Amino acid sequence: MGLSSGAAGDGAQLCVFDLRRGQQEGQELDKILFFHPADCPILLQLSVIGLCEGIITFSRIFSPDDDCEVIESENHSHVFHQAEADIWMVLVVEKNKDSELTWRCGALQGILKEVHSLFTMFYGPIRTLLDRQPSAELARGHLCTFVTDYLSDFSAGKKLQLPTFRDCLKERGTVQMLTISREVALEVQSLTTVLGSCLGNVMCQSLVLFEDLLVSTTLPPDDTLNLYTYAVLRLTPRALSSYANSWSYLRKGTSVHAVPTSSSSNGTASVERYRNRSRDTSPGGQNQMHHYFRPLQREKLYKGKDGFVTTDFATSEIRGAVPLAPILWFQQAEDRMHLCVYQHKNITILLLTPASSLINGDEDIAHVKRHLLEHASQNIVTVEQKLSRGWGGENAYHVGGYRYLLVDPDRKVSRASPPGKVTTLSKDSLLSLNRLREEIDLEKSRAGRSDSGHDKDFEVCIRAKNNSWVIAKVTRGRELYMALEKGGETLLYASTAVEKFSNRYCEGAFSTD
Repeated sequence: MGLSSGAAGDGAQLCVFDLRRGQQEGQELDKILFFHPADCPILLQLSVIGLCEGIITFSRIFSPDDDCEVIESENHSHVFHQAEADIWMVLVVEKNKDSELTWRCGALQGILKEVHSLFTMFYGPIRTLLDRQPSAELARGHLCTFVTDYLSDFSAGKKLQLPTFRDCLKERGTVQMLTISREVALEVQSLTTVLGSCLGNVMCQSLVLFEDLLVSTTLPPDDTLNLYTYAVLRLTPRALSSYANSWSYLRKGTSVHAVPTSSSSNGTASVERYRNRSRDTSPGGQNQMHHYFRPLQREKLYKGKDGFVTTDFATSEIRGAVPLAPILWFQQAEDRMHLCVYQHKNITILLLTPASSLINGDEDIAHVKRHLLEHASQNIVTVEQKLSRGWGGENAYHVGGYRYLLVDPDRKVSRASPPGKVTTLSKDSLLSLNRLREEIDLEKSRAGRSDSGHDKDFEVCIRAKNNSWVIAKVTRGRELYMALEKGGETLLYASTAVEKFSNRYCEGAFSTD
């Protein structure tokens, strides 16, 4: 029999736990920081996390310098991510015979990495929250609301609809760029300069998006990725309109008002203490416990008549509450910044002002907004018009005969065939490509653990069913994945197809010459 963590209900569990906590007998619950589903029995939560902790400890015997990433058992896949020192996130997915649920563990691990990166951008490291408040109520509260809101994007009824083989031509954790002409680039540069001066002598940072594609950024790559990801999830016109048109989100009732009892208690006494505090209506009780800053809460985000996206995360239930302006922490830039979002048609401007420079608070924020409207509006209109004229629509990056994914991990950039075109591939082709990507993930992991000191190049071409080819090529760190259907029978055909694609669309990056 294989390992079993007792996954039940929706077939997937996600937990966050701290190995430095709960090491004394009777205090095991203290290590649990978050658990999904929240209504999972406490004993089952302890069983799942106990098993995960045992796997981590056991794997370190054989590989003390490398984190455990994946454990496959007969009934479950355990996907691990050590988000911070001794703070682990684990996704447990139940296996069944339905091939529709075939997943790639690298894609599941990408979910854990993404949610932690976003969490850190808004709240700072989990360890810092734990050090600030050793009882962990603050950390658990933020994790409960934030991760629950994040998982709402994957909810299908009571289950999580996680990425499957049908998503094998997508890459989480990357930015998708918009290709622009030199003329438009000059206009964008002019706009960026104006945005940078919105607070006088204090330099502001900015991201400019068209649709869901990045046009320009003044932030370092990691910070750009985190803010871009948030924008695509919640701030772009498509993201804002998706909530208005979504019935499922309203039906799910994702309002989370308190930390789950099972994740914030330590034995029967702790459970009772938590229940007593939940009933407390004093300013130090319910108001602190029941209201957390929730940047992924869709109903708190909407576009105002002035074009600014209102991010009013405060609620009238809190006595004396004022709107909470989002302050983000950027690790690469090493600065805390206030976020201001402005939209004009298909353009989204994310303007970042150093929080330390906003001495007068709301007054300075209002000044930044006025400066943007008075000095940048015409630039924004011009850029939007020129981008819209040259925009080819959702199929702008479609290449006839190819279904592809280009990834540059160093720059954290990707480009892929439009989702509508990928759906035309047969199930067998998608399954074959998904399995190939899984093998490439393993090969990259082995290469990363080696002491070679340089990237390993390799190419794989597999003849699949229905006269199709699935191809993977890694060259100088850049990756190309491709599916060709109704193609020739020879390897020369597949190799030539890659050469043509590389020379025309990748500046020869994957060519053999």
